[in-house]
Amino acid sequence: MTDIRPADRLAAELIRDEGLRLRPYRDSLGHLTIGVGRNLDARGISRAEALFLLGNDIAIAEADLDANAPWWRELPAGPRRGLANMCFNLGWPRLSGFAHMLAALAAGDGERAAAEALDSRWAAQVGPRAARVAALLGRGDGR
Repeated sequence: MTDIRPADRLAAELIRDEGLRLRPYRDSLGHLTIGVGRNLDARGISRAEALFLLGNDIAIAEADLDANAPWWRELPAGPRRGLANMCFNLGWPRLSGFAHMLAALAAGDGERAAAEALDSRWAAQVGPRAARVAALLGRGDGR
């Protein structure tokens, strides 16, 4: 019988003692904390951790598009990335409100989709990002 590795035992003890919280909270001293006692105010996260989270969040956005707009996979590279960028930023529920833009993309009219994206409150909120995303929506080469 294999004994439990010390690191696994320590992890179990820390989860028991610190708790496992999947949403940020304020600890007993008021520090923003997440996970198993990760003090975000003092330590933050590493680049590797941020990129790991990014990969997970991209997968969520793509799964939302697959479930709700499966035609998106057939778009040229530029519009596909632009739509994924918007879904990442807005989430599917809010992106689904861009009905005219989505219809234009589904019909292959990237220029109209770009104009629809720019004619939105979202465009005013995200600043230069809107122009970059609209440029992706409007062209099919993916540059």
